[in-house]
Amino acid sequence: MTRDIRSYAPGARGPLDGVRVLDLSRLVAGNMLTMILADLGADVIKVEREGAGDDLRSWREQGEPIYWKVYGRNKRSLVLDIGHDPGRAQLLKLVRHSQVLVENFVPGGLERLKLGPDVLWALNPALVIARVSGWGQTGPYRDKPGFGTLVEAMSGFAYLNGFPDRPPVLPPLALADMIAGIYGSTGVLTALRVAEREGEGQVVDVSLFEPILSVIASEAAKCRINGVPTMRSGNQSSHTAPRNVYECSDRKFIALSGSMQSMAMRIFDTIGRPELKGDERFATNDARVRNRDELDTIIGGFIRQHTQAEGLALFSDAGVTAGPVCSVADLLDHPYVLGREAIVEMEDADLGSLPMHNVVPRLSSTPGALRRPAPALGEHTAEILRELDDLP
Repeated sequence: MTRDIRSYAPGARGPLDGVRVLDLSRLVAGNMLTMILADLGADVIKVEREGAGDDLRSWREQGEPIYWKVYGRNKRSLVLDIGHDPGRAQLLKLVRHSQVLVENFVPGGLERLKLGPDVLWALNPALVIARVSGWGQTGPYRDKPGFGTLVEAMSGFAYLNGFPDRPPVLPPLALADMIAGIYGSTGVLTALRVAEREGEGQVVDVSLFEPILSVIASEAAKCRINGVPTMRSGNQSSHTAPRNVYECSDRKFIALSGSMQSMAMRIFDTIGRPELKGDERFATNDARVRNRDELDTIIGGFIRQHTQAEGLALFSDAGVTAGPVCSVADLLDHPYVLGREAIVEMEDADLGSLPMHNVVPRLSSTPGALRRPAPALGEHTAEILRELDDLP
């Protein structure tokens, strides 16, 4: 089973059809935010500077702007010099006929361009203004430049990530930006609901720091109770056992989790060690966590006797929560991914086709759609300016 190459559907309409979004952001968080809105039908206009455009365009693999092709999809590109007229005047006219504006300047940057919220709301009181920054629009760090790497380090995420005998590990992708973009889209949609009901816009203040902090927020309570921060534990869990990644006889890996008491007991039966259910070292979750290294040695020894396929079949037959560790290469032709259409193969003018994730989430009655590929820099400038001439 393989994926067919799909064409974009320019005539498709999503649930946000009629919502115009002006995207003044660059790089990841803003593009993630507006991609979600665009996938759901919003008309996202990327306002870019002449020459290089959005910095995400320069993130390349084998010379191809892969990141832009994925996260710039469903958007239109408009080249404007918003620091000077006539570009600034054209942007302000668009503001009057838009519902959302997204920016990620260092706080105060929009004001320095004479485009602060007071100016924008004077033209359009219902405008939702999403302001993405490293540390937020308030607080002692508001004026500091914010990058995902610094946030991932300072938020506590890197401290938790990795193994106890090795340095903290940063995520291998722009995780803080991605999470902030998802949170930002939720904030924008909530503010749009209020604007539609009450006719008043507001600022959606999205820092990179707080969204990724929310993912590990239980650590603050744990630290208060335990008196020390949770130390890195590799693939193990500090609050449940067994949980780990185990190597198979064919050098592939299986991830296994026994987070529920009943599942842990089932695992013991499945690996042929039912006596462990009554062993005081492993009889309860608290005991298993205290003795997790010894428990992992037992489970790992069993899994190492089987290939990944053998182990997965055995655990599946027993109803044990275990699964394969996959690379993206494994996923490209994985039966689940193909059957669910989690990755779709989209036509691409440069590469013939390009795999990318499908629209998330899926709405049963008013689904989003992939309407257009990521635009070339300024591809829609003339088109949008013609539309602008028709606006009052």
